[in-house]
Amino acid sequence: MPRLRVAICGAGVGGLTTALALSKYEDIAVDLYEGASQLAEVGAGIGAFGRPWKVLQKLGVTEDLLKTTEEVTSWTYRKADEAEGLDIITLNAGLITLHRADFQNTLVHHLPERYHLHTSKRLQKYVQDSDGVELTFADGSTARCDVLVGADGLKSATRAQLLQDLASKSTDPTQSNEFLSCIPPTWTGMVAYRGLIPSEKLRGISPSHRALSHDTQFIGKNGSVVAYPLMNGTVINVAAIVARPELEGTPYPGDWFKCVEIDELAPTLAHWEPDVQALIQCIEQPLRWAIHAVKPLQTFVSSRVALLGDAAHAMHPNQGSGAGQAIEDALIMATVLGHKSTNKGNLENAISVYDTIRRPFALDVARRSRLQAKMTMFQGEGLPSDFETLEGEEKLQALKQLGKAAQENIQWAWTTSLDDDVERAFHMLESW
Repeated sequence: MPRLRVAICGAGVGGLTTALALSKYEDIAVDLYEGASQLAEVGAGIGAFGRPWKVLQKLGVTEDLLKTTEEVTSWTYRKADEAEGLDIITLNAGLITLHRADFQNTLVHHLPERYHLHTSKRLQKYVQDSDGVELTFADGSTARCDVLVGADGLKSATRAQLLQDLASKSTDPTQSNEFLSCIPPTWTGMVAYRGLIPSEKLRGISPSHRALSHDTQFIGKNGSVVAYPLMNGTVINVAAIVARPELEGTPYPGDWFKCVEIDELAPTLAHWEPDVQALIQCIEQPLRWAIHAVKPLQTFVSSRVALLGDAAHAMHPNQGSGAGQAIEDALIMATVLGHKSTNKGNLENAISVYDTIRRPFALDVARRSRLQAKMTMFQGEGLPSDFETLEGEEKLQALKQLGKAAQENIQWAWTTSLDDDVERAFHMLESW
């Protein structure tokens, strides 16, 4: 008999990493449920800074991951919303850029045979009782577990029920309404256009293009274009973001994900520098992605149910840390569930340790990511109020200050470590 039975709903970055992190504990049984009929990536590139990369090293997958990519040692913020661009700051920090499908396939390959990966199993509801959690899926089938980890993404069914249950139990109408308000994702006012470009195609148009060898973030007023090599340099990942900050928090008027013609994006960036025009020229049918986030939650857990990754803290993509935070969630979740003192009788206490450690940090990263968006799309943060009127040296100095502020806001990603949080989890679990 296993010590614990863990059900993970969602086989994306967070779900797969949680499953792999739990695999070192042979007395924990894991079932992984994925709503889609097969594993398929949403989006193309993901990044891992030093903090999550160290987690992946502990899990023993980095050697295989590096077979399809290489480390980016630095990247540059470049003001590009004019005919001649200008480098603002180069950040010297290690970043591993990965194709999402390669990441998923590598983690699946490392899962132990005793695990069960179930596809076409979309969670519809769950019921908690004194003996565990009963899951009901959209196809009518059911399953039981001791712990439910909801890693089911932005539109998480787990989050919806968890917050509905908390709202129904609360005697404070204001708190109940706050719980319910956090169920639907909120539109950030930003839309991303994503695509993969064959490197040879870009090289044919622009032989010395920055993106062929260097991670560059082309930034400008209410826009950003990120471009970097993937898959051993054979393709360039491009994500162009267009922002309407005045629409943040309003309903998005269309499909959240849709392949569109490049003509929908091109006029918006027509005045940007030639390197940006070359990227746009190479993209044929980008995926339009309406960027949504999850409002800050008062808790990630309820009894034997916990939220993880985008289900808990979907955030602005402007620090490239959404996937990394899911990976960090996974390690702390596995640490508390795998600890020798954790059993069916004290699961609620163990899961509360996960919430105590991860929620404040992940929500702070979400806050920083939104701030990074405001900074790097020239929406007032980090700039003097009269920036639009500045010229010459005064303008250069203002941009340098912006670059410094942006660096200070993101450098946590490579100057801090998850090690202290793991030790804190051990201490909390052992102090019972």
